[in-house]
Amino acid sequence: MTTFASLGVPTALVEVLAADGKTEAFPIQADTLTDTLDGADVLGRGRTGSGKTLAFSIPLVAGLAEMEVTRTPGAPTGLVLAPTRELATQIATAIEPLAAALSLRVTTIFGGVSQKRQEDAMRRGADIVVACPGRLEDLVQQRIVRLDNVEITVLDEADHMADLGFLPAVTRILAATPADGQRMLFSATLDNGVDKLVKRFLNQPVMHSVDDSSSPVEQMTHHVFEVAGAGDKTALINTLASGTGRRILFTRTKHQAKKLAKKLTADGIPAVDLHGNLSQAQRDRSLAAFGNGSVRVLVATDVAARGVHVDGIELVVHVDPPAEHKAYLHRSGRTARAGNAGDVVTVCLPEQRRDLRSLLHKAKIQVTPQRVDADSEAVVTLVGERAPYVTPAPEQPAAQHQARGPRRSGDQSGGRSRGRGRNGGSHSGGRARTDQSGGQSSRSRSGGNHRSATGHPESSTSRTGTAARSDGSRGRDPQSGSRRGNGRNGNGQVGRRHTSSAAR
Repeated sequence: MTTFASLGVPTALVEVLAADGKTEAFPIQADTLTDTLDGADVLGRGRTGSGKTLAFSIPLVAGLAEMEVTRTPGAPTGLVLAPTRELATQIATAIEPLAAALSLRVTTIFGGVSQKRQEDAMRRGADIVVACPGRLEDLVQQRIVRLDNVEITVLDEADHMADLGFLPAVTRILAATPADGQRMLFSATLDNGVDKLVKRFLNQPVMHSVDDSSSPVEQMTHHVFEVAGAGDKTALINTLASGTGRRILFTRTKHQAKKLAKKLTADGIPAVDLHGNLSQAQRDRSLAAFGNGSVRVLVATDVAARGVHVDGIELVVHVDPPAEHKAYLHRSGRTARAGNAGDVVTVCLPEQRRDLRSLLHKAKIQVTPQRVDADSEAVVTLVGERAPYVTPAPEQPAAQHQARGPRRSGDQSGGRSRGRGRNGGSHSGGRARTDQSGGQSSRSRSGGNHRSATGHPESSTSRTGTAARSDGSRGRDPQSGSRRGNGRNGNGQVGRRHTSSAAR
């Protein structure tokens, strides 16, 4: 047994880990910690669930604490790059108790949420930033974040960064950090340009690989359940979702995920959905409900395949087979984590049989398909004890609104309604004023270059969306340097600070 203490982890961190029930290091931790604690650049290859988050979190915190660098607003000394908001959040959650033990501050930076909170955190000073590349680049370009103080950089799931097209941004970010800093890169594979990052940015890296990341996990049992048609598939999915343990059901589209979660809940199986159409607050609520056990079923698209790190997931169901074998392995990797056992079921219609056979061959999965229905012995045995039926909460009645006149073509549903005199102008992005006859005032959102009270010309782009700057800048006033209202950042998020009077 290799303990964290025997690997040279500082006593304060050993105590934090022990309080969380962690005393023995996983293989990738035992292999890498000696080198990373010594300050060496490390290339770690290990599948999701192998324990790599702690493998880089421990030396990151220990190394920064040992340096005793003065905290500087806007200039972190530790940087972790992650491909998704969910993963960034969960990495920060893992780092925070370790950092707190050594008086270090941690914050997250990613899109999909208000930038203001992130700006405030950087102005207060953060030692470690866990970030997604897009929003981090925005804040660097706005001079809210500086990277020239970074001493230790971690790139997690570099292969997924490549899959999402983030490598150009990652390259620019790494190039902005000091070349003599320590760098740790963790990736399941070295294809799609990841090898170029290694050659350019890692200095004589020590490579550690705990297993072949393209191979299936030994503790993972794979099943292929063939059904005759759509009706049998629906019944089978309900049965697979009805067990007492945590399970994730993967669909190909966001619409399918939302629809299936709603149907399962209506059928007495509480479920939440996770996909790209949700706001960050909605995602957080879904993950919190799934993580704390208030719901046992998460219905997700591939956006969650790398972002969900919840222990004790006993079953993964591919409601629809994924498009390629890497996605199959990433989805399946939500179960059988950290040495635990788990099952993976792929539901297959007759017309999907050939494509699924090819996918499993590429994934190196050997499994004999079984023709089943919802009551087949193989299904009942796999599901085991069924959870009690949960009566769905009654749907809330739609909010009653005052009757309004006919909607103008420029109005957007879903916007906030702000009363102006007798008429409430529909609001989406900018605010329109109406006179009492229903016509738009001179501060209309349609056509023409209007000037705000400050004298700045406004774009002729319709104000129902966001007025784009013709110079291509990120919503920054070329004279004052301050950001304008309704400017877009690089992640497509709409900033609403310093809104001109014409938009009020």
